[in-house]
Amino acid sequence: MNEKLSTTLRVRKEEEGYRLDKLLATVFPDRSRSKWQELIKSGNVRVDDEEIKPSFTVSPGEKIVLRVPSDFDRTRLVPQDLQLNIVYEDSVLIGVDKPSGMVVHPGPGHEKDTLANGLVHRYDRLPKLPDPTRPGIVHRLDRDTSGVLAVARTEEAYLDLKEQFKTRKTEKEYMALVEGRFDEDGGMIDAPVGRSSRDKTKMAVKLGGKEARTEFSVIAELEDFSLLEVRPLTGRTHQIRVHMNYINHKIVGDSYYGGPEYERLMLHSRRLSLSHPESGEKITLEAPEPKEFTEIRKR
Repeated sequence: MNEKLSTTLRVRKEEEGYRLDKLLATVFPDRSRSKWQELIKSGNVRVDDEEIKPSFTVSPGEKIVLRVPSDFDRTRLVPQDLQLNIVYEDSVLIGVDKPSGMVVHPGPGHEKDTLANGLVHRYDRLPKLPDPTRPGIVHRLDRDTSGVLAVARTEEAYLDLKEQFKTRKTEKEYMALVEGRFDEDGGMIDAPVGRSSRDKTKMAVKLGGKEARTEFSVIAELEDFSLLEVRPLTGRTHQIRVHMNYINHKIVGDSYYGGPEYERLMLHSRRLSLSHPESGEKITLEAPEPKEFTEIRKR
């Protein structure tokens, strides 16, 4: 069997009484409990060399052997004729303006209607590394965040852009509508971000988290709200949303982090500056201001 994961675990004393599927989902949270149940039922998980059920209760000292087929987590990417707003295009690079509400690539519960589905319908031979379900996609935006994304058209461009993001050579600029008004014209939020201790599905400012820095400046003040230009200097998950929550200026429409209700999350990736992967020239990909931002300015 072609495997991408072959691991042996020993059940520890503090894990006594766990269901097998729950234990594996706890130890390996990147794969859901239902996925572990599927692997167990297919005979790819054995305890003391015996096939067992997902509900099996483990005991200290037992040996768990995992064998995961190489194509187990792979989702077939179905090309779909989706409307994509392309803001830049050449032989090695694409700039696309992702709408709020669109998921970037397939995942549990989002197998279709993603940006990736639309990209493979529109473009032939996008690079498939490191995952064919993320063709040429170098970075991502949250589902409800709109704005510009860079997509590579060749493997060389993908690797070059990936390195630029990793070494923080790209510059990102967002627009955000937040609660409240500011006494200052702008500032810097320097606060580490990590997985929330209260809710593992969320991020939070916490001691021991990863370095996270966000610059912001006030563009306009609108009654009880402020329109900001935001520049994340690091790339942590949900960084802008968490930092705005931390300084008590939650993003409008960000119900996930306690922001006021609105028709959409009012966070938009307006500009992305990078070095062109082929020429080395500094270029800026831009996404127009969404109508929701334009309309709220007029109120």
